[in-house]
Amino acid sequence: MIKTDICDLLQIEYPIFQGGMAWLGTAELAAAVSEAGGLGIIGAGHMPPDVFRNEIHKLKERTSKPFGCNIMLMSPFVKEVMEVVLEERVPVITTGAGNPGVYIPALKEIGTKVIPVVASVLLAKRLLRGGIDAIIAEGTESGGHVGDITTMALIPQVVDAVDVPVIAAGGIADGRGMAAAFALGAKAVQMGTRFVLSEECIAHENYKNAVLKAKDRATVMTGLTTGHPVRIIDNALAHKYKALEFSGASKEELESLGAGTLRKAAIDGDVKEGSVMIGQISGMLTDVKPCATIIQDIMTEAETVIKNLQGLSK
Repeated sequence: MIKTDICDLLQIEYPIFQGGMAWLGTAELAAAVSEAGGLGIIGAGHMPPDVFRNEIHKLKERTSKPFGCNIMLMSPFVKEVMEVVLEERVPVITTGAGNPGVYIPALKEIGTKVIPVVASVLLAKRLLRGGIDAIIAEGTESGGHVGDITTMALIPQVVDAVDVPVIAAGGIADGRGMAAAFALGAKAVQMGTRFVLSEECIAHENYKNAVLKAKDRATVMTGLTTGHPVRIIDNALAHKYKALEFSGASKEELESLGAGTLRKAAIDGDVKEGSVMIGQISGMLTDVKPCATIIQDIMTEAETVIKNLQGLSK
């Protein structure tokens, strides 16, 4: 059985993280992933603290296994949300869009593991000084907010630059991707898109169907001029956004167009005018399965791939 440093650090059975997706990383999905042996993660996004606390309580009712929460540091509620993390003694947090350093001392006092998401070596080195426990290095193949370095190029460079375990994210959805990540030096993988197509994910049926229909070139990056690019499925919203973006529109105009569009797609099912945030790996996904089956299939395939690779050395 594949077991890595991350499994020991977080007390999980398998080195698989579920991406902390806003609107979709709910208690239902996170609990199912944790119960299946991975690390389920509640995506706090811009949740008010009371809603966030309720999600944690719902998860704890469904599983007693370790779980995490993804904290968006640009959220207007971040301070209040961090108070909830401390009060609920969340075992693991992953962070994005900022530096969690100011919160780390209090988190360390209660034993919470802190794992930031980075898209560059420079940011990984900077965050390392704060006493983090591991790093998620996320390539541009991911859905949602992304950087511009591919997973294949990013992972080994981050691994060489830091002395904490690295979790690979971006373009990973099966055992082949996991084996490749291990070959690059990662100790675990994080997947978002694969878990969108799980039975426990609350994404609207239209959202899931849009992912199932996606091909390898189905996604585009919007927001390039803002410095905060987002990968989504190419649809009417994407066309409007790109037209506005490259006509010299202000950042405020672009933010106004994008406001609320993720919920419109993920929850309301409007996959034409809504933002279908999904990764490039969606082109290879063809089914919706329970989280437990997804995890077991990936682990079995990864073990087979690794054994076959070992057979090449004679």
